[in-house]
Amino acid sequence: MHSKFHTIIVSLLLFLLSACSVNTGRYQQKHDSTPDRLPHPHELKDAIPRDEPKSRGGNKDYTVLGKHYKVLANADNFQQTGIASYYGNKFHGHLTSNGEIYNMYDMSAAHKTLPLPTYVKVTNLSNNKSVIVRVNDRGPFHDDRIIDLSYSAAYKLDMLKKGTAQVKIESINYLTAQRAKENNKATLAPTISHFQTPQFADAQQHYIQVFATKSIEKAKNTANALAALYQKKVNWLAQDGIFRVQIGPMTSEEEVQQLLQNLRENGYPQAFPRKNTAE
Repeated sequence: MHSKFHTIIVSLLLFLLSACSVNTGRYQQKHDSTPDRLPHPHELKDAIPRDEPKSRGGNKDYTVLGKHYKVLANADNFQQTGIASYYGNKFHGHLTSNGEIYNMYDMSAAHKTLPLPTYVKVTNLSNNKSVIVRVNDRGPFHDDRIIDLSYSAAYKLDMLKKGTAQVKIESINYLTAQRAKENNKATLAPTISHFQTPQFADAQQHYIQVFATKSIEKAKNTANALAALYQKKVNWLAQDGIFRVQIGPMTSEEEVQQLLQNLRENGYPQAFPRKNTAE
């Protein structure tokens, strides 16, 4: 009886130890898996390029699986063509290489050598669908793949069924934003006004003031990125040492409200409409 009881206790302990071992290590899943739901509409909006310093983490040269990777000093004029994949549940909620939390529904990505963060336009070459993502992680560590996209980004590129896609990557930074392309068709960059003194616009014209700053470089860089992203005229106006970044003119109130909502949801909560450039 005692021997049988002892056997039961030992078996139970072994079972508990085995169960606990399932969740040890960095990730709770051994293999990646697809989320239970599709992205919501607001989770499918492109990342909006911003003037960000390099992250403290993730920007040093490193070695993974015996292979050494040298991180690029900058992303100027970076282009690359190859296979994209995506990552989901296994990594959701865990730290990215630059110390942020990975959210598979954000417009983000992992790349082996681009500076963190870097904004890139990714185009699926099989259907010409494109997305703008913010690179904040390292990977994928497969020789035949060049970028790992978030679940939302992969969904927007219509690559979930196959899991991979042949893509083109183009960096969106403040030296090359005005040369951004849309749908693989060469387009002229929107007119970006440099220094302007305030001028009253026509009564039917509307503007959106995105933000104001004392830094001319931040104003100029953000204006370039917004112009390339939205294909609209963007000004930075100088007045009393303050540079006001404004989009417009626009003649449709509906267009203003749609763009205003997009800006507020993607990093510019203080953006507001105005009737002219000098209010």
